[in-house]
Amino acid sequence: MADETKSPAADAPEAATAAAAPAEKAQTQQQQPVQVQVTDENALACYANFCRVTGSPEELIIDFGLNPQPIGVPKDPIQVKQRIIVNFFTAKRLLAALQMSVARHESVFGVLETDINKRVRPGLTQQSQPAQKS
Repeated sequence: MADETKSPAADAPEAATAAAAPAEKAQTQQQQPVQVQVTDENALACYANFCRVTGSPEELIIDFGLNPQPIGVPKDPIQVKQRIIVNFFTAKRLLAALQMSVARHESVFGVLETDINKRVRPGLTQQSQPAQKS
């Protein structure tokens, strides 16, 4: 009879294997892409070159607007045209999707410079150099 009884240590590997099986199935299910149907018939599209992110411990508020004076400090207030409120789970998924999209764009077209002064000033210095040489 002593041979028939198993010690708890002997059961542990079997229990760990049994517990790992559902975890592996869950990971396999999560890795498969899910096709979600979307309808955008009533979607409104607007252009934004300004974005502000504020929030609370529960959610993020993302405001979009058009800055008519992108260089320097605007004289007039920027009008917010769209406000999107998301929870942090959705914000993290959005962040991942945006990072992947920007990385793909940069791999094809080159690195994006977000500082407008760095994008504008090199063009101005190139234009002024021929005038200095004359």
